[in-house]
Amino acid sequence: MDKKIVFSGVQPSGALTIGNYIGAIKRWATLQDEYNCYYCVVDQHAITVPQKAKDLRKNTLDILALLMACGIDHEKSTLFIQSHVPEHSELAWVLNTITYMGQLNRMTQFKDKSKRSEENLNSALFTYPVLMAADILLYKTNLVPVGEDQKQHLELARDLAERFNNRYSDTFMVPEPLIGEFGARIMSLQDPNSKMSKSDSDENGYILLLDDKNTIRRKIKRAVTDSIGEVSYNDDQPGIKNLLNIYSSFSGETIETIVEKYEGRGYGDFKKDLEEIVVDGLSPIQEKFNALRSDKAYLEEIYRKGSEKASDEARKMLRKVYKKVGFIPR
Repeated sequence: MDKKIVFSGVQPSGALTIGNYIGAIKRWATLQDEYNCYYCVVDQHAITVPQKAKDLRKNTLDILALLMACGIDHEKSTLFIQSHVPEHSELAWVLNTITYMGQLNRMTQFKDKSKRSEENLNSALFTYPVLMAADILLYKTNLVPVGEDQKQHLELARDLAERFNNRYSDTFMVPEPLIGEFGARIMSLQDPNSKMSKSDSDENGYILLLDDKNTIRRKIKRAVTDSIGEVSYNDDQPGIKNLLNIYSSFSGETIETIVEKYEGRGYGDFKKDLEEIVVDGLSPIQEKFNALRSDKAYLEEIYRKGSEKASDEARKMLRKVYKKVGFIPR
């Protein structure tokens, strides 16, 4: 039987955090054997906010290399850059014609971003969920790994697939969320009630996959805890709970085993051990990244092959869509 298709994308907006790795990318690598995976660096989404061209090019290659360093295998998955497959934006235009303004108005991310970016309130910030739907629907995607903040966008993709199918006959697969054994949601080291994010104004709130050893140790040392002084996993100690999730994700040990190990010991021992576990866990990723990033010709070969493979599938779907809406074939 054919494998089910998984699609996911990541923006090239700077280095990834351990939150991105634990919450999503680590899991993406494990999906490759069971599913036919399409993993995309979504550079077109990135330009909804102002970018310096030089930085965007660098960040795109950085993310491509980081995905590979984290275990994404270009032989098992289709790994490509969004702007290299023009069918994404072509399908988005068609989907715009069946997307209602009310649906886009209700998108919570648009509301949040428009508050933060009033001087840059461009139309792409409003319509980018339609491009996201096109990303997904182009490949007959069955499953989309999603976090809480993306569920609304997947619902839009499902609505548009059903609306198009009802209007023009069956064309798109209606995608389902992939809610598997994903990693814990990693929170800020300085505010454990907020998700870890590289856009945090306090750089001590996040650990980047490419942070050096001393930076990692410093950030963990400064991580917020509490005055209870007991390593315990509960909502009354959100700082320690978050650090336990990080410890478990990098060590492979269960939370129960870790809590038992530090019974009667202070936060100092726990944090010291966590520093070394994270440093050791990131070292092989950083080494592989540096090797890949220094070989631009090899990266170019990877993204060219990936975009060719993605384009073959995308063209088939776009031809079908164009025929159904009444466009004359080229």
